[in-house]
Amino acid sequence: MQLAIAAGVAVLATGLFLAPLSAQLDDQAMRRALAIAQTTAAQPGLAERVLGSRPTPGNPVQAEAERIRVATGAEYVVIVDRRGVRWSHPNIHEIGRVVSTDPSEPLAGREVMEIDSGTLGRSARGKVPLRDASDGIVGAVSVGIEYNSVRDRLLAAIPGLFAYAGGALAVGAIAAYLISRRIQRQTHDLAFSDITALLTEREAMLHSIREGVVALDAGGRVRLMNDEAQRLLGLGPEATGRPLDEVLGAGRTTDVLAGRIAGKDLLTVRGRRVLVTNRMPTDDGGAVATLRDRTELEQLGRELDSTRGLIDALRAQDHEHANRMHTLLGLLELGMHKEAVEFVTEVVGVHRATAEEVTEKVHDPLLAALLVGKATVAAERAVSLTVAEATRLPDRLVDPRGLVTIVGNLVDNALDASAGSADARVEVELRAEGRTAVLRVSDTGPGIPEDQRELIFTEGWSTKEVPAHGKRGLGLAMVRRLAERQGGSVRVSAGVDGGAEFSVVLPEALTDAGLAAAAGGAP
Repeated sequence: MQLAIAAGVAVLATGLFLAPLSAQLDDQAMRRALAIAQTTAAQPGLAERVLGSRPTPGNPVQAEAERIRVATGAEYVVIVDRRGVRWSHPNIHEIGRVVSTDPSEPLAGREVMEIDSGTLGRSARGKVPLRDASDGIVGAVSVGIEYNSVRDRLLAAIPGLFAYAGGALAVGAIAAYLISRRIQRQTHDLAFSDITALLTEREAMLHSIREGVVALDAGGRVRLMNDEAQRLLGLGPEATGRPLDEVLGAGRTTDVLAGRIAGKDLLTVRGRRVLVTNRMPTDDGGAVATLRDRTELEQLGRELDSTRGLIDALRAQDHEHANRMHTLLGLLELGMHKEAVEFVTEVVGVHRATAEEVTEKVHDPLLAALLVGKATVAAERAVSLTVAEATRLPDRLVDPRGLVTIVGNLVDNALDASAGSADARVEVELRAEGRTAVLRVSDTGPGIPEDQRELIFTEGWSTKEVPAHGKRGLGLAMVRRLAERQGGSVRVSAGVDGGAEFSVVLPEALTDAGLAAAAGGAP
């Protein structure tokens, strides 16, 4: 196919060159004939000889015309009078006869260039009027150049043209062969049908597997992204061909996919999803990255941690309950009924007071239930969990589950930090400011050094021991992502009691109904 294309191009180029060359040679021949005719008509005394002699083979006009014809190599030089009678001709038998072509145009004073057929065959002609000394037209001069001579020049040039065309074709054939061999090596000698089948199979495989695949070129642009990767990263097909930094924006996910953070099974958070990423460089300078969704697994791991904590709390409560029952049984056996009633009232009242305090200030049922449960766990860990007096939050949240995740992560971290410290306390404040929800969680733990206050929000960073189900360092990163997704922010500072204080601001977190409820002080 490449050879056929090269041959076709060579033939087309040759034809495009020959077409104007033929027209150019014809034009040159006609102009040469016209120039000879003009020179002949300008010969001194030629007009007077036409007027003063007879059209015979031996007349002086014939002799002058033949001299010019021989000198210029023209096919003929014919001079006619106003009647169209020849006074000169290479064939003396034609002298005295009327010309075979119409001489009216040169006799009317116009110059003519043409290629035509006459008594001597096909020729390039030039015709001019013959004028006397007073500029009157006494006849015409017609000069012809044999057209075969022009054709011969054209035919003589064709072999050279074909030689050049053949050379170009040979170079094209060699180049086609080399390119063909290179393509065969690069495609492992596969036929076009095989390549098409492999491409179809690859597309079907990439878009059917339940693992995200992102291919990058050497310039960091997205070369390929399958359906699962688009789903996990929250992107569309328009991301293909664009730089990775432009598509994903700055962040850990971009750094991991771009190779700026090296390692295996790297954790990253994209939106609400926890992803495990691996990256493999390719020979052309690009890379292929795989993404696995560990959101459900991470949630199950956290639920497992929470369940274990709850089991420990229930185990401790079981012992405490047994102790209280033994105490109650002793009071009853001793007949101290009044003291027994006071003891039961006190025990029940503590838990009821905690629940009532929370539900009075936090009207959202999910958040209230979370804080009551966390208070129980905190009590078992010898940590005092309190709700600040300034807490006022209606039950008309736009995303209550997101706020539950934020509060739960921050309270868990605060309990871990405060446990074991003297006078261990955790304080939670939730309040509404217009449509904005403000959360503050402070503890009495060791605090966070100032140089690590941004680092703690990085995926994978943690000061705790690694749990049995996997890696830590995702809670605070997810808190920041959830806050930023709602247009909010998270920051950490030193607490009043020396521990850490986390502040979360969530704009547009309340609906209109929630705003009205907050203003009225009722749920």
